[in-house]
Amino acid sequence: MLAQQDIDKILTAKPPLVICLMGPTASGKTDLAVQLSKCLPCEIISVDSALVYQDMNIGTAKPEPEILAQAPHKLIDFLDPAESYSASQFRSAALTEI
Repeated sequence: MLAQQDIDKILTAKPPLVICLMGPTASGKTDLAVQLSKCLPCEIISVDSALVYQDMNIGTAKPEPEILAQAPHKLIDFLDPAESYSASQFRSAALTEI
């Protein structure tokens, strides 16, 4: 859990921060992101290339529905698996969400 002094630093930063959580699968990124969303005015934007596709729930480490209900994630489950999606398209979508 974040200490209050760390939260205060984040809230008063100029310009507003974009917090990037990176690491291997099963390293706790989703749990940390959910904790951050509960104590900071922030939203979660997924950057996992497999999670953009609908119905790709096996082998992708997609957050469980209960987690998504607590802390909605942007850029998850919005594209049919038959459609292609480029890094450029992701960049545009992520910047729109930010």
